[in-house]
Amino acid sequence: LQFPTVLLYVVDTPRTRNPTTFMSNMLYACSMLYKTKLPLVIAFNKTDVAPANFVFEWMRDYDKFQDDMDAMNDQTYMASLNRSMGLVLDEFYRNLRAVGVSAATGEGIDELFEAIDAAAAEYDENYLPELKARKAAADARESKRQEENIAKLMRDTDLEATKERAVDDARKARA
Repeated sequence: LQFPTVLLYVVDTPRTRNPTTFMSNMLYACSMLYKTKLPLVIAFNKTDVAPANFVFEWMRDYDKFQDDMDAMNDQTYMASLNRSMGLVLDEFYRNLRAVGVSAATGEGIDELFEAIDAAAAEYDENYLPELKARKAAADARESKRQEENIAKLMRDTDLEATKERAVDDARKARA
């Protein structure tokens, strides 16, 4: 708990041109966010190969995402699911830190570090108090469990001592 913990999810931007691949990545990022309960930054990498503008547009404008889905002329179940999920993830996008970067050229690296710093500050402000509370609750449960085990051991030890006294008394009575 001493150091801020931030998730960094790196997405291959050229492969995300397909709305289905984009949606798969966003669902995975969303599931990591909710499973870990930690701040998340998404880095759309390889912007030197394919600019990430279309991704940010899809995240800001649900209708643009729908138009691009329609342009694929895909009537499968997966396409229908992607359309529905696009609407559901709208709230997720609003609270998301996402940046475009190029590991090859270094473009966007400053923005990436700014996003990570902002997420670290969010960790300290919002996540750390909750983590401390959960840790305190877990410590209290463990302490209670240990006390119960010690009490049980004491009862068991006392029973053993009582048995030994009874056996000694019985031996003395026979002698």
